[in-house]
Amino acid sequence: MPATTALATRPLGRSGLDVSTLGFGGAPLGDLYARLDEAQAVATVEAAIAGGVTLLDTSPLYGHGLSEHRIGAALRRVDRADIAISTKVGRVAEPFGPRGDGSGYLGGLPHALRFDYSYDGAMRSLEQSALRLGVDRIDIVLIHDVDVWTHGADAIEARFSQAMEGAYRALERLRASGAVKAIGVGVNEAEMCERFARAGDFDTMLLAGRYSLLEQPGLASFMPLALEKGIGLLLGGVFNSGILATGPVTGAKYNYKPAPPEILARVAAIEAVCLRHDVPLRRAALHFPLGHPAVASLVMGAVSPREVEDQIAEFAAPVPAALWAELKAQGLLGANVPVPV
Repeated sequence: MPATTALATRPLGRSGLDVSTLGFGGAPLGDLYARLDEAQAVATVEAAIAGGVTLLDTSPLYGHGLSEHRIGAALRRVDRADIAISTKVGRVAEPFGPRGDGSGYLGGLPHALRFDYSYDGAMRSLEQSALRLGVDRIDIVLIHDVDVWTHGADAIEARFSQAMEGAYRALERLRASGAVKAIGVGVNEAEMCERFARAGDFDTMLLAGRYSLLEQPGLASFMPLALEKGIGLLLGGVFNSGILATGPVTGAKYNYKPAPPEILARVAAIEAVCLRHDVPLRRAALHFPLGHPAVASLVMGAVSPREVEDQIAEFAAPVPAALWAELKAQGLLGANVPVPV
């Protein structure tokens, strides 16, 4: 492996942890869209660590545990002293149950998963994760997918209550004992992040797809609350599931579906501004979220060492302040939206 380089770091809320502004997201390592070669998957994690990434995020959901296995294999090959590991609770594996196909993963392990946001369920889930990762400590634990996107409007109240009365109490106890350093939630909706932030004492939240160069629905209410409460934000899905990486091409994806005409048009307008400043749209989309002071790290997925290296290179490349100014002048960013300096 090449010598480790350095990425900028930021504090993760009040947890005492510092994390690299580029984090590694383990969802694709669970064979999300394609079955990955095992050696390539492990090499991808190693490339992230060698490039200075100090935050590795995974979940039992990702490949029904396969992502955790692969990250664990990489961790056994490096010094993990300065690496923060994040995983999630809310699903418990049933090794001898029928797996089914509800998770959406093309490949992965054959084990069934069931939702369980209870106290005992959270403890069992975290124990299973530690065994799959092969570690004796996990730094960050998130309550996963308590949102309408996952459970539907009819079930969300029961899921939220169970999570706060069960999983949250378990994680609070683990944090108080020093067994974990930071607790939070990982969801797809800014509204649920805000609801959790008002209901409990959280260090961090991972919000997917809801704060990006294209749209910032969490800006008005949730993100000021995060600053007020000292919650460090991890952001996933900063390309809005593809379109901010590919541009408004035929078949471009927005929120995991073909982008509608109005989104294609808005992205085309943003890309035109970027090109006038000789900045690829993808680079601007990576730099933009870090302009908000509540954001600690962007959690980016990758399936090859080259993809990781490209992300690190984009982080190192400059974006002129004039680009952000023109986006605001054209109404493509709100006047009060924070931008990188």
